[in-house]
Amino acid sequence: MNVDISTLTIFIVLFAIFAFLGFYGARWRRGDLSRLDEWGLGGRRLGILLVWFLMGADLYTAYTFIAVPELAFKSGALAYFAVFYVGLTFPIALLTMPRLWTVSRNRGYVTAADFVKDRFGSRALAIAVALVGAVAEIPYIALQIFGMQAVLIVMLIGLGLPPTRLTLDLSLLIAFIVLAAFTITSGLRGAALTGVFKDMLIWITVLATIIAVPLSIGGFSTAFHAVKPIPYSYLPPSALSAFWTLAVGSALALYLYPHAINGSLSAEDKKKLKYGTALLPIYGIGLALLALFGILVFAIKPAYTLSAKYGGITTVPALLAYSMPSWFNGIAFLGIFIGGLVPAAIMAIGSANLLVRNVVKEFYNLTPRGEATLAKWISTAFKFLALAFIFVVPLSYAIGLQLLGGIIILQTLPPVFLGLFTNKLEGRSLLAGLIGGVASGVVLTAYVNHFGAITTTSYPTPLGGIYIALIALAINLVISLVGTAIAMAMGWKPKEVIKTEELVRTIEEK
Repeated sequence: MNVDISTLTIFIVLFAIFAFLGFYGARWRRGDLSRLDEWGLGGRRLGILLVWFLMGADLYTAYTFIAVPELAFKSGALAYFAVFYVGLTFPIALLTMPRLWTVSRNRGYVTAADFVKDRFGSRALAIAVALVGAVAEIPYIALQIFGMQAVLIVMLIGLGLPPTRLTLDLSLLIAFIVLAAFTITSGLRGAALTGVFKDMLIWITVLATIIAVPLSIGGFSTAFHAVKPIPYSYLPPSALSAFWTLAVGSALALYLYPHAINGSLSAEDKKKLKYGTALLPIYGIGLALLALFGILVFAIKPAYTLSAKYGGITTVPALLAYSMPSWFNGIAFLGIFIGGLVPAAIMAIGSANLLVRNVVKEFYNLTPRGEATLAKWISTAFKFLALAFIFVVPLSYAIGLQLLGGIIILQTLPPVFLGLFTNKLEGRSLLAGLIGGVASGVVLTAYVNHFGAITTTSYPTPLGGIYIALIALAINLVISLVGTAIAMAMGWKPKEVIKTEELVRTIEEK
């Protein structure tokens, strides 16, 4: 295994640079960080490239370079639903995020729940959207922690140290303390700077590995030949419905997450948001290449053995450890490690914004300084809550954490996405639909997994496996639409407070 003291040295040096950039964020593009929009949205001053890097750091996480290769290692072609859903995601983002940005900038919204409250005139619905958004982030942050653990396991084994629970937990605790410290100090500015650093390391890792490893083993054909005896190295017809519904459900869910909305609202103007979002499919190329790592590992027997021992979660670190030079592994391991830390910071900031602005503030009067201070501490608590989550929820696939979050967050689609285009939905009906969608999604997930470890998020039907998020969303929409129809029959009329279409046109004309 090519992991030695040089790997550790480079890892530590680069981590120090990462920490410096995180704290330096407080001085970069100075703003009043005692204000929530400055701390939590970077003052809404990010340009095209920074939006691109921030959203790349935000959306391409341990899911990309740990969970997807692990799924490819275990289930073969099914993992490529993630590549397909990337192609669906950004048209959805370009349709919704510039519209939300325009209304939010004009009315001072910091979160999607701010918009929902005004759009439907429902405080209870806004609180529910905020709580659901925050809860959905917990398994997503936990996924980042699994990715960081995978790196530490391989690095400790290479250094001749046992990867005990104490060693792993202590290492993660130190990393999260550093992360919490610069998040409190710098907010989204620190996340943006470290995101640029993280993305540079990840691209170096992906491009160098995808060239070097196939050359060293005699080409991709060697890896695919090695994987032939493994079941599910192709996509069987019975898995087609799961493939399509996972892709569609994940695409609809991604830009409903607080961290995705938070990153979008931090753009300096709508045009820069559009351009930065339009560039994001470039990261989809990286995702497709990383999925191939789950196949390449079959051609390197020691890496395959190590990955199999730890259930596939170490697929990428093991591949690197047995195929790339030790000095390079210091760069790659740090890239993957902070590839979990940076998104965790952005996710915690997005959740804190929601909880402070749309839950706590609904019951207590807070000054602008009080809002920001409380958000800083809640973001810290949120990171450590996610750290505890991984010891409570058993699962067989790391990707199950992201898909579990998708089941929950997708239920906010009617009030958030549909609300951008119509106000002809009644607030209490939307709230009932949201509750029904979340409850049915959680119950169906528990039922299909026999109330044990999460091995699947698809529900078996006569048509094949269907991603539970879409089933729950259908229940959500039926409740919302039927409830709205009943409300209209009883005399309810849409509230003419926010006319998004007219507001967008007015601002664009200006």
